Amino acid sequence: MRWLVVLALFGMTSVMHASVPTEPIDDFVASEIPVSGTPGVAYAVVEGGEIYSGARGEILTGSGRRISRDTPFVIGSISKSFTAVAVMQLVEAGEVDLDAGISQYLEAFSDSPGASVTIRQLLSHTSGYSTFQGNDTLGDRSHGADALQRQAERIAAWEPAYQPGARWDYSNANYYVLGALIETVSGRDFASYIEAEILEPVGMAQSFVADGETHDGIARGHTPWFGGKRAVPASATDRMSAPVGGVISTARDTARYLAVLMNGEDDIISAQSKSDMTRPASDVAPFYGFGWYLDADDGTVFHSGLTPGVETLAIMVPSEQKGVVILLNSGSGMGFGENADLINGISARALGLDETGDDGRWGRKALFASFALLPLLFVGGIIVAWLRRSGLRAKAGVSGAFSLWFPLLMTLALAWTTIFLIPQLFGVSIGTLGRFSPDLALVLVATGIIGLVWAIFRLAIFYSASCRPIEPTNHS
Repeated sequence: MRWLVVLALFGMTSVMHASVPTEPIDDFVASEIPVSGTPGVAYAVVEGGEIYSGARGEILTGSGRRISRDTPFVIGSISKSFTAVAVMQLVEAGEVDLDAGISQYLEAFSDSPGASVTIRQLLSHTSGYSTFQGNDTLGDRSHGADALQRQAERIAAWEPAYQPGARWDYSNANYYVLGALIETVSGRDFASYIEAEILEPVGMAQSFVADGETHDGIARGHTPWFGGKRAVPASATDRMSAPVGGVISTARDTARYLAVLMNGEDDIISAQSKSDMTRPASDVAPFYGFGWYLDADDGTVFHSGLTPGVETLAIMVPSEQKGVVILLNSGSGMGFGENADLINGISARALGLDETGDDGRWGRKALFASFALLPLLFVGGIIVAWLRRSGLRAKAGVSGAFSLWFPLLMTLALAWTTIFLIPQLFGVSIGTLGRFSPDLALVLVATGIIGLVWAIFRLAIFYSASCRPIEPTNHS
């Protein structure tokens, strides 16, 4: 079973149906919570239309406000499947053609480098827009009614990183554009459309779409902070990012949604469209459909969600009409306070899948500890350089110049690696990484900057001595 995403609990209440055993899940959660350190979790399992759910922990650490089965979470990129369903509704209504270029629907793309990108390619992340481009689309954080359209206009000005249709690369840019498509074709704002055409028909009464307002009852996110978890400041929901990750839902409501997608009936979309969404979209995307990842080895269809301080997972086995939703108000740390084992364990127990272990946790812990230690070593180096300044000032010749300047070259390379290269390996900038993993971002920046300070400080000590005026010698 593929890597999944998040979970944790503090004491669990369940609404059970006899066909689904709950004790193994509850026992596992109780043992894994201390490792993850998550403040709270809600989950729901669906089997043949039957749903049981549980919740434990707090909405906000130390608040005393308990998470319930109906506590709403920002479900992150699971929202992409709702966007995909909305597009399929428009396809079935004859208003959108999957193989038409986006320029046919959005005027901003008429003279765009991405004019030929098709709706199918946007849905399946084969448009050519890259992960980094998709994560770098947050220039306008306004909550105005036209924010999504303006976002699509910005994307229209970009050159896709790859030839459309040539490769798969997960990119939020695709679903911003699809959100604008839904608004333009339907004549309604994205939130109104999703709520009227999907949430209400499914019976997701406790769910809604990001509206730019602050909602006190939403589970507060907690980001990793040096082995612990730190609450994210309360903020308004992000209306612009609604098609990408802005559906707010409960575990039970999301389970109802999974049940509808697996029922084999014509309802919010046809049974055929449901099937089309959960099979490979193309040869270059054998593990992705429309808004869903696919795992042919175990027959699962799934999507994770990640917003600052919140991790979520929805996973289905359509052939068995089984699924599980896991909502966690905690981001995963690097080695310390990770959530993957908890989420994988719950998913495996809920769906009867093989549980995969993680042998790399200690390696990630060592890597994080190394980055955290480097700034301290550089500070120590600065102190030593000052205490031994006479030795630095005595350096001469080629070997002396090398010992002075080579550390600067090395720390320049280190700073580029920690501040630019490593974040790009995650597909984000260092600023965006700081929103999700502030402790990791801090040690990366500190390593890069303090390393440079150490190298420059050594040079300053040497050249400050060489620039001092020579005092005249008294021959009297």
